Amino acid sequence: MQIEFYGATSGITGSCHILRANGQLVLLDCGLIQGRREIEAKNREPFPFSPDDISAVVLSHGHIDHSGRIPLLVRQGYRGPIYAQNATCDLCEILLQDSASLQERDAEYENKWRKRKKKPLIEPLYTRKDARQALEHITGLRYREKREILPGISICFQDAGHILGSSSVEVWLEEDGRAQKIVFSGDLGQYDSPILNDPAVIQSADHVLIESTYGNRHHRDRQKTIDEIGDIISTARHDRGNLLIPAFSIGRSQEILYLMGTYYDEWELDRWEVFLDSPMAIKASKVYWEYPHLYDEDATRLRRKVREMPHLRNLHLSSATEDSMAINKIQSGAIIIAGSGMCNGGRIIHHLKHNIWRKGSHVMIVGYQAYGTLGRKLVDGHEQVKIHGDMYRVHAKIHTVGGLSAHGDVGDLSRWVGNFNSDPAVHVVHGEPQSKQDFCDRLNQQLGLRADVPQEGDVLEL
Repeated sequence: MQIEFYGATSGITGSCHILRANGQLVLLDCGLIQGRREIEAKNREPFPFSPDDISAVVLSHGHIDHSGRIPLLVRQGYRGPIYAQNATCDLCEILLQDSASLQERDAEYENKWRKRKKKPLIEPLYTRKDARQALEHITGLRYREKREILPGISICFQDAGHILGSSSVEVWLEEDGRAQKIVFSGDLGQYDSPILNDPAVIQSADHVLIESTYGNRHHRDRQKTIDEIGDIISTARHDRGNLLIPAFSIGRSQEILYLMGTYYDEWELDRWEVFLDSPMAIKASKVYWEYPHLYDEDATRLRRKVREMPHLRNLHLSSATEDSMAINKIQSGAIIIAGSGMCNGGRIIHHLKHNIWRKGSHVMIVGYQAYGTLGRKLVDGHEQVKIHGDMYRVHAKIHTVGGLSAHGDVGDLSRWVGNFNSDPAVHVVHGEPQSKQDFCDRLNQQLGLRADVPQEGDVLEL
């Protein structure tokens, strides 16, 4: 029995770990590597295994950095099952098709340049057909439903509180009379965050793989975050500009709209026109609406009171391209929620082109920004940024709201791993190098656990 640490060891994105037992090979996640162009080029490098050798894929949740290379796996010949929580299956129908469309568009754009330079053309990393074939292999499971997926290998999904359907995965391995239990945290959410339940308590494991996105940072207090958002909205209204909110289509967009519905009067949102300018976020919001049994108590009460979610009188759902383009004619009084969350693609790019140079405009960053992305450059205070090949002066006011992260902070991560009473070995993954090491040190020194930071390609004999 072995664990091989592969993706999300040298950084945050590209989650993928390998379990071997009874001659079977199981993948925990198969995510897309995201960031700068040279980093994303790694997605085209061969997998460290043959897709034909994989027996099953177990998916913690739908975010592309965890699911985004599954269509590539299928393109290269994988035909086995893909297990995920039921809501994750529904979200993957949206996410994987969208990711495939982006791959096709990126290849088309690249090939126009290659034709002019008389260079060899490239194929998309994968296509919408590959995504559709991948979706045919997905099997949904409920939370807390233990299932034997292969001889001697069983899994169970527990709520991770990160996005709808997000899971921590319990895996039981048996081989030659020996047994081991591995728990993969997936991405863990904050405790007491809106809409979703807190991360589930898991108490026993021999080995734990835990994320560390915010392994050395504390988020801002929730109420202070709410007050900060209200102040930003008030300031933007006073400056008579637009407020742009780059937001991930799954999870963050729904949380922002939920908060706007909750604090509609307090934030005086009746003075604004609110646009959800993301076809994927609109579709995902409908999926969120269909899973009320996964809500926390507050969201459940709201769900009973209203017929739509979110409940905003001045909300405009902009699905068509024409609707999105029309928003750019508005120079004041618009709150625009659009993807991508790191400003490295999607409709938010066009809104930034029309607003980033305006002194009355505001941009509210509400999620993690990876190194090399446009969003990270805005957070880091760059005075000029390049968008679609042109340089733009950054005159808009940039606000970074850290308390809304869908990832738990160091306190949340410590709280979750502190539930184990079996003295497991803990392996810290999915974080920037310093964050991983700092969290590992905390686990060893403050919590008395046996923790390490595995490197890409490390193989652990169980």
